[in-house]
Amino acid sequence: MATQVIATSDAPGAIGPYSQAIKVGTLVFTAGQIPLDPATGKLVEGDIRAQTERVMQNLQAILAAAGTSLSRVVKTTCFLANLDDFQAFNEVYGRYFGENRPARSTIQAGRLPAGATVEVECVADCS
Repeated sequence: MATQVIATSDAPGAIGPYSQAIKVGTLVFTAGQIPLDPATGKLVEGDIRAQTERVMQNLQAILAAAGTSLSRVVKTTCFLANLDDFQAFNEVYGRYFGENRPARSTIQAGRLPAGATVEVECVADCS
């Protein structure tokens, strides 16, 4: 099965040797998104809510470039620097997914890139 690299300037470019997303068949797998502003390449300022907003906007942009959307996400993996932020993270995350409730794992990570408080990756259907 052929793979297709997904890239968009509407989300931060990869900061290492990886792709923003890979499409295989009818599925797209995103790289973990941290709250980098695609215009500046810098971490957005603010609390977990502000950082989660940027992460979800970045995921939306990548999924759109792959021809899909958050409404087609089937699985997410979420990394929080501090699980005490879980409720505030959920408030923002839940607003973006609405009635679509993908399977999810949430993990407290010891440290995230660039000092981020949150990182999210997902798998979405593109059929």
